[in-house]
Amino acid sequence: MGIGTEASSSAPLLPLHPSGKSDHLSSQTKTFANVFIAIVGAGVLGLPYTFMRTGWAAGVITLLAVSALTFHCMMLLVKTRRRLDAKISSFGDLGAAVCGAGGRLSVDLMIVLSQAGFCVGYLIFISNSLAHLYPLETPISSVLFAPKAIYIWALLPFQLGLNSIKTLTLLAPLSIFADVVDLGAMGVVLGQDVSIFLSNQLPVRAFSNPSMLLYGIGVAVYAFEGIGMVLPLEAEAKDKSKFGGTLGLSMFFIAIMYGSFGVLGYLAFGDDTRDIITTNFGGGWLTLVVQLGLCINLFFTMPIMMNPVYEVAERWFCGKNYCWWLRWGLVLLVCMGAMLVPNFADFLSLIGSSVCIVLGFVLPSAFHLKVFGGEMGWGGIAADIAVVMIGTVLAASGTWSSLMAIFNSTQV
Repeated sequence: MGIGTEASSSAPLLPLHPSGKSDHLSSQTKTFANVFIAIVGAGVLGLPYTFMRTGWAAGVITLLAVSALTFHCMMLLVKTRRRLDAKISSFGDLGAAVCGAGGRLSVDLMIVLSQAGFCVGYLIFISNSLAHLYPLETPISSVLFAPKAIYIWALLPFQLGLNSIKTLTLLAPLSIFADVVDLGAMGVVLGQDVSIFLSNQLPVRAFSNPSMLLYGIGVAVYAFEGIGMVLPLEAEAKDKSKFGGTLGLSMFFIAIMYGSFGVLGYLAFGDDTRDIITTNFGGGWLTLVVQLGLCINLFFTMPIMMNPVYEVAERWFCGKNYCWWLRWGLVLLVCMGAMLVPNFADFLSLIGSSVCIVLGFVLPSAFHLKVFGGEMGWGGIAADIAVVMIGTVLAASGTWSSLMAIFNSTQV
């Protein structure tokens, strides 16, 4: 879920080359890099706070489990596409091929909710970071005029302009900037975490209240969301027989990196860990540059993130025609959502627990079961049914748990 490419977690934004032009296809190294860019994103900044709530050992175990299950479901999509038609280019196309209009509608609905949810999370991050760096006093005690809401209102006209751009081509260079800023920020944060931990070792918990496990699962699923990118990436791979191994290695590397980031952040600040780890640091110039860089990065990424939402919405309501007022209305809804949610990590858990679990686990297993059910043994059938059932239960219970956390939360 790379900050600059997270939109492509739901739509095939990478160009698909004809199979005969193998010189344009991706090597294993490039495939590894593309998987990394497609998955790693701003959700990592909420992991230290999540580990504070779950305990560092429980957080690491959850991350590894979610990483393994995400990899398994990605490969289910690849196998299903290979059986049906190698020319299927997106998750939505696969849903239509397996279950007709209902399958496409299910995928489209999850895409709209997840991508819009990512954008709400980005605006929460931007507004909370700016309110932390430059506090405001507001005379009106209303959530729509709170300090973070003032920043969102100030950004709204510029977002309306950026989201009016018809084509992603003009926005594509921003993804390179976003990836560089993302990796640079993570490096700086890790360095400061280690320095603070070595100078001031605080008590931490390996395991917390078991009720926090659902919360941790939601954030972990959000952090690994990228299921929609697997079909375009597999189509781009030069040696498709090695794609599974490359994807698995990428997921393992990302899981180790995520675990290190979450553990070190929690070790550095203990129970004072905030929902956005960068707000734990002081007011030094390096911290200021990192936070402002991330805010600028996410600000310009939002139109890319919203593009799959516009594709679906304009197909539903405008006959696939460009519609500026529909886009403006969706941007306004996303901004209002960001104003109403107080906590960044709580919202990550909500999106991960709800739409990301359905999109990443339930639908791939259901599609695979429908296509291969007649030829699989009882073990394979039971595995697919188990993932569908467990995913459905986790989505329902995790969504409820996350909503309760949001309703009971105060601004962190």
